[in-house]
Amino acid sequence: MKNTNPFPFPLRPLLLAMIAAWSPLSQAQAQLQAQSEDSAALPEVVVKESRSVSEKNRLPTTTESITAAKAADTVNATSVEDTLKYLPNVLVRKRYIGDTQAPMSTRTTGINAGARSLIYADGMLLSALINNNNGNGSPRWFMVAPEEVERVDVLYGPFAAQYPGNSYGAVTEIATRMPDHFEASVKANTAFQDFSQYGTSNTYRAQEFSATLGNRSGDLSWWFSANHLDSYSQPVTYVTAATAPAGSIGGYAAQDRTGKNIVVLGANGLTHTVQDNAKIKLAYDFSPTLTAAYILGYWQNQADSHGQSYLRNAAGATVYPSGMASNNTGQEQWMQSLSVRRKTQGAFDWEAIASNFYTAKDIVRTSTGAYPAAQNSGNGTIADAGGTGWNTLDLKGVWRPDGLKGAHIVSFGGHYDQYKLVSPTYLTGNWVSGGNGALSTDSRGKTETSAVWAQDAWRLAQDWKATVGGRYEWWRAFGGYNYATASGGINQPEVRNSGFSPKLSVAWTPGEQWQVTGSFGKALRFPTVGELYQNVQGSDGIFRQPNPNLKPERVLSSELAIERALDKGKVRMSLFQEDVSNALISQTATLGTVVSSYTQNIDKTRQRGVELVLQKDDALIRGLEINGSLTYVDARILGNSSFVSATTTSVGKRTPYVPEWRATLVGTYRPDDKWAYTLAGRYSGRLYATVDNSDINTHTYQGFDSYVVFDARARYKVDKHWSTAVGIDNITNKDYFLFHPFPQRTLFAELKYDF
Repeated sequence: MKNTNPFPFPLRPLLLAMIAAWSPLSQAQAQLQAQSEDSAALPEVVVKESRSVSEKNRLPTTTESITAAKAADTVNATSVEDTLKYLPNVLVRKRYIGDTQAPMSTRTTGINAGARSLIYADGMLLSALINNNNGNGSPRWFMVAPEEVERVDVLYGPFAAQYPGNSYGAVTEIATRMPDHFEASVKANTAFQDFSQYGTSNTYRAQEFSATLGNRSGDLSWWFSANHLDSYSQPVTYVTAATAPAGSIGGYAAQDRTGKNIVVLGANGLTHTVQDNAKIKLAYDFSPTLTAAYILGYWQNQADSHGQSYLRNAAGATVYPSGMASNNTGQEQWMQSLSVRRKTQGAFDWEAIASNFYTAKDIVRTSTGAYPAAQNSGNGTIADAGGTGWNTLDLKGVWRPDGLKGAHIVSFGGHYDQYKLVSPTYLTGNWVSGGNGALSTDSRGKTETSAVWAQDAWRLAQDWKATVGGRYEWWRAFGGYNYATASGGINQPEVRNSGFSPKLSVAWTPGEQWQVTGSFGKALRFPTVGELYQNVQGSDGIFRQPNPNLKPERVLSSELAIERALDKGKVRMSLFQEDVSNALISQTATLGTVVSSYTQNIDKTRQRGVELVLQKDDALIRGLEINGSLTYVDARILGNSSFVSATTTSVGKRTPYVPEWRATLVGTYRPDDKWAYTLAGRYSGRLYATVDNSDINTHTYQGFDSYVVFDARARYKVDKHWSTAVGIDNITNKDYFLFHPFPQRTLFAELKYDF
């Protein structure tokens, strides 16, 4: 029976976190969580992008931000992750509108590693730390509607003790708003993508409707939002083979990512998705300094996917290649959080937040028979991830012994989380409507982490400040179970690990216009349930048990950031380096008696580089805002004793999924308070997906292209109620692959009414 208790916290870690949060030994930290209203926390990050250096946040991390107002002017957004599109060194791998598998990459982490960054919304964890991939380990962005967002802040690097080691890529804090008076809005979006590649040429549309309603009455404020999306995608994958089937005509000659000749036989993954999101938020002020808030969110998705053959026979009838499949997906997910916060700005404040994310339904039905009969019936599989989810608890305090401007601002806290993966797959005689048949594979298990942390923001002198802290974590993985038809079932052993992660940051402000910050942080990124227990398909097609004894990634990160305030702007240069021991990366090695690709510990990788960021208002002419970034990263594998190959090596090769160069440039012109015109460009160098960099061919399915993409948007505020916008993403119709074929030229139109 599935556990439906929304907050099933075991007693021991809960007491541990409570004791840690209030222990006198913990009175040594820097501030509350980034979205806290404490002056030592996020509100000092960036209220405006044109802040002076003296207004820089007191968190020891480089931070970039975007407000809801700026996103509305500059981004063709259909979901909340789109608002990060132009921030420095952030790429969300969103393959189409409505994509539920959209992990975030940063300057040192790739688009296949969802567990190397953290995404929060009002303290609720959206990162799915049940896996570290671009599938079920992708963040649950869809739990936040764009209309409720107030601002988004991205904090780079593992330099703040309050965050776990998954922060070594970045932490994204999404702050949503609560109304102080009655307000409501309705908005309609539409998009049209013209896509042409191989034998697929079509226009794929998306429509989205959203509504919000909120008010404040005395001490009670509330907010309700609802969102409906109906979207069609371009092909997500292609069916390829060394040669076309005998007797068939058609297909497209190409090369795979290693340079071998192949024929593209058809398209797969043409997806129609219908999604609904609803959320209610309640907040009550028990006093001017004590507030409680409750959030309940619901999301559902109904999607179906099919294939398209490029082959014909001599008579002109369609010939369907093997490997073409259809699937139907039904998903329902819930999130809820309860928080209580004391905010006096005096000697002592505190916050407690508990959250739960629960998968009530996640059924994927996939055909395994031959087309065309398999389009509507026949053998298949049923994958059921219902019951998957996570719970978190955070208790935090901040102590200001000498007030807000004192020499010490100490913050501390305790943390507990538990992640649960459930993923059996059954055979069925009718993939469309049949029931569960024999169990085919099963992967399940749990991980649990308890932690205490403390940090002191210590003002050494008028121009010097040191932030010193650390985090100690206790982690275990348990309840692991694997089943595969060929090898039967096995209960995996319980594994434990623990460790201390010190943090240090020193900031020097030699003048009002300058700030120099040196930061160092150690991070422990513990394996996810999926990395430990997800079954591995061997080169012979048979599923086998993975390695349940993976070691945690041990990360040493450092950064030297030099920032100068400009008149209505800033310029920043950051030098950074990241050394990762026991990096968890999928690579080829022997598993049982065959060679397979699966997650293993790689001895050491090193990523180091330089990042330049510029922001300027009223650049050249009044009303023109310029934002830009340029980053170079030298990412290398320095040691890899587990790699198996008779002909190649991985040592000295580029770390997978990290490009050498990235750049963004955004110009927004506001001639008055009604119009905003934006032109933006995004560039990424090519990257490798293999540890030996053998994927030399980029422009192909499963390859990774370099690309330059230009976007445009024009927004007009008709009056205080009405606004409209039109835009184009990928103006030049760039045809490129990031493993999957990515969207081509897409037109957007938006109409909004605010009551």
